Amino acid sequence: MAYPYLLLWLEGPLQSWGHDSLFGRRDTLNFPTKSGIMGIICAALGAGGSQEDLLAEFADLDLQIIGFAKKNESGSKISIPPLMCDFHMIGSGYDSTDPWQNLLIPKTNDAKKAVGGGTKITYRYYLQDSVFAAFLAIPEHLKLKLIEALKNPVWDLFLGRKNCIPTEFIYQGIFQSIAECEEYSLNLAKEKNLLKSLTIKNGYHSGGEVITINDIPISFGNQKRYRNRQITIINE
Repeated sequence: MAYPYLLLWLEGPLQSWGHDSLFGRRDTLNFPTKSGIMGIICAALGAGGSQEDLLAEFADLDLQIIGFAKKNESGSKISIPPLMCDFHMIGSGYDSTDPWQNLLIPKTNDAKKAVGGGTKITYRYYLQDSVFAAFLAIPEHLKLKLIEALKNPVWDLFLGRKNCIPTEFIYQGIFQSIAECEEYSLNLAKEKNLLKSLTIKNGYHSGGEVITINDIPISFGNQKRYRNRQITIINE
């Protein structure tokens, strides 16, 4: 069965696409994850909570990513800036006698304040000045609903985290094939003086690095669950 493809343009000064981050260290992959893309979809729809039924409709559908790099004056690619690490303080300045503020202070398993009085430094990593085009296959019956939601999102849309603000309209259209998505994306990239730098495809493909990542969301909300997806990373 042929599915239409949604084209999302992900561009901004900071992006962060974690898939295995725990506790005080929040890493990022160097490309958007399926869980991150579905987070954008859910935010646009105003779909909170676990959303297991919605996520199940997308779990086995195709997602492909193209990454872009800026050109220099000679027309070749500029090196992508290194990851930025933010030393982010959490749990500081809250009044422990206030029941709501107290919830924001990190605790041990026995509900006591964590070491250091509940104040912790976390290490959060970000991509800098990155640009991606994401091609997501979508169920036909959700097409009109998704178009409206992405044009007029219920909640704000971010590039992985709430401090990662997009600098271009995320929704760029619905297309009937990957080839149409790629053609549109390359034309837009040309207007922005960008060159294709990598491609991420579902499954095994020759000519690239094949890895497995845990980024297909099964459930969001308080009890997040994911399953694995095999992808191929092709550097241009």
